[in-house]
Amino acid sequence: MNISTRIIGAGSPIVDLLVQVDDVFIDGIEGEKGGMELVSAAELEAILTQSGVAPETAAGGSAGNTLFALARLGAPASFLGQIGDDADGRLYSDEFAALGGKTDKFIISSAAHTARCLSLITPDSERTMRTDLGAAALLSPDDITPDTFAGIGHAHLEGYMLFAGDLLQKIVSCAKEAGCTISLDLASFEVVRACKAVLPELLKNYVDIVFANEDEAAEFCGELPVEEQVAELNKYCQLAVVKLGAEGCCIGEAGTTVRVPAQLAKAIDTTGAGDFWQAGFLFGLANGKSLEECGRYGAILGAEVVQVIGASLTNERWQEIKKEVRS
Repeated sequence: MNISTRIIGAGSPIVDLLVQVDDVFIDGIEGEKGGMELVSAAELEAILTQSGVAPETAAGGSAGNTLFALARLGAPASFLGQIGDDADGRLYSDEFAALGGKTDKFIISSAAHTARCLSLITPDSERTMRTDLGAAALLSPDDITPDTFAGIGHAHLEGYMLFAGDLLQKIVSCAKEAGCTISLDLASFEVVRACKAVLPELLKNYVDIVFANEDEAAEFCGELPVEEQVAELNKYCQLAVVKLGAEGCCIGEAGTTVRVPAQLAKAIDTTGAGDFWQAGFLFGLANGKSLEECGRYGAILGAEVVQVIGASLTNERWQEIKKEVRS
């Protein structure tokens, strides 16, 4: 399938707080390793204090990572989300604008602070996330109309929005009314587990492209061979992708399944890996590339971001990435 080059991301604009810890620390806090849980500002601060580590900070969030990477690649990108009227919010908006992203869809709240995510990175490069949504949680269905998507061809949604059912429903309804194609990243196995009752109808009625990793696919489809998981997801969506980390990916469309290998990389942090992978894939689709080539673009970006802490690459690396994509 083809999508428009003008892409909007919808989700929570979040400032990431990146901290390296060991498995003993993860065992000492509530929740499963590798997942994401929502916490209050006080709970986030308590875990950060317990770590005893000064965090690195970066603009993040699931849809945010994808849209920042798309802007870096030169795609016309916008972001629909709510930030606080504070230093973190200005940092987020200014960084997006500096990359060529359009900031007119950001909604600024004076009632709450910009969202933050504490990303706890263990030596195996896995990240366990605790998120305080702040202003992002105040985005309202009343803020969304079909005009929100005027001039947009494709909307990419982060799965965490499934926790805000009415808002997500308004977004997908308005995006479809405006003529957009829609992609959804399933976000985490906890999201799929919690929202399994509503996911099938949402996928079937609104979503054109679904992205899942191994854990998310297993949670939705069961413990099946990946080709069967892709076929199951294709019952709902025209295009389905299961990302397999170091094993590459499996892509399904119209009864055809394609396997694309990963790029070699020495992973030190998986923060943003899936989000960057999706940016490469969507960039390929927007430029009329084959599914194999779209998967290769995704693999290039995914391999790059796992070799750094956080989801920020240097200008030099982006120049090399763009050369490799053009080749």
